[in-house]
Amino acid sequence: MKACPLPNGTTRYRRALAFILATLLLTLLAACDKPPRIAPLPANAVVLAFGDSLTHGNGAPAGEAYPEVLAGLLGRTVINAGVPGEVSAAGLARLPQLLDQYRPQLVILCHGGNDFLQRLDRTHTAANVAAMIEQSRAAGADVILVGVPEPGLLLSPPKFYQETAERFGIPCEGKIVSDLLGDRNYKSDTIHPNAAGYRRMAEALYALIKKAHGI
Repeated sequence: MKACPLPNGTTRYRRALAFILATLLLTLLAACDKPPRIAPLPANAVVLAFGDSLTHGNGAPAGEAYPEVLAGLLGRTVINAGVPGEVSAAGLARLPQLLDQYRPQLVILCHGGNDFLQRLDRTHTAANVAAMIEQSRAAGADVILVGVPEPGLLLSPPKFYQETAERFGIPCEGKIVSDLLGDRNYKSDTIHPNAAGYRRMAEALYALIKKAHGI
């Protein structure tokens, strides 16, 4: 028995449908590849660099921490709000007052390292980091998350940093701190960069802000 040929109209319909589906698929793939964005930073924008000793700049001379270097690269005000030794629970309690005081447009969040050093519950650390992101967004600020490695032979941040960034749709710099602490030329001790390391950290964050269309 011979198959009946399809009417020309049916063939055209199927081709059109295939074209629409292919276009939709390409659009979805392009959207998936698009990196998270932040709002452009006006010239008078305030950036809040929030964290612990990695933000404060331990291991480098005064004025050479990454927030100070980043301020020069951005041409914007960058507040160094790093407190050495602070754990994430304390940071969560401290952040609201700074958000109210400075009204930043962007918060660079680099926290969790002291939790790892003190072997605190990682689940609580992840929850505190997420809550700090929520606080920042509620105050009208965009957020960039910086992953901090756990101590050990293989320096890498816990997965929750990237997972949290993906959940909130925010940019994440997950390599720079690990790279610096794995290279003796860029660190002052086992857990802090030196001045050259902080400059590289600032450059990496500047590149990420540019990629996210912040400038």
